[in-house]
Amino acid sequence: IMALTPPQLYLRTLRANGYNAEVVEKWIPGAGIRKDLFGFIDIVALRDGETVGIQTTSKSNISARVRKIEDSPYLNQLRKANWTILVHGWYKAENRWVCAVKNVS
Repeated sequence: IMALTPPQLYLRTLRANGYNAEVVEKWIPGAGIRKDLFGFIDIVALRDGETVGIQTTSKSNISARVRKIEDSPYLNQLRKANWTILVHGWYKAENRWVCAVKNVS
């Protein structure tokens, strides 16, 4: 059995908590890059009038991702639309994936 990646684990957790969740990051083969929704969202989750945009990264990169999001021209629009914007920093502790969460909403 292959171990699940942090995004797969997180999708499973979101879905178990009643969210409809999908990865919205795109791979652009010709350019060899990944493109996030609005430049910083990897996963969108919906539940009962709630919309959550999630940037996934390593724990050590949380601060850099928060700065990137705060510099985005889309952040104020997403806030006005009542989106919750989270940065999830993944790390391994005692051989298990753990997620540190920073709310940027």
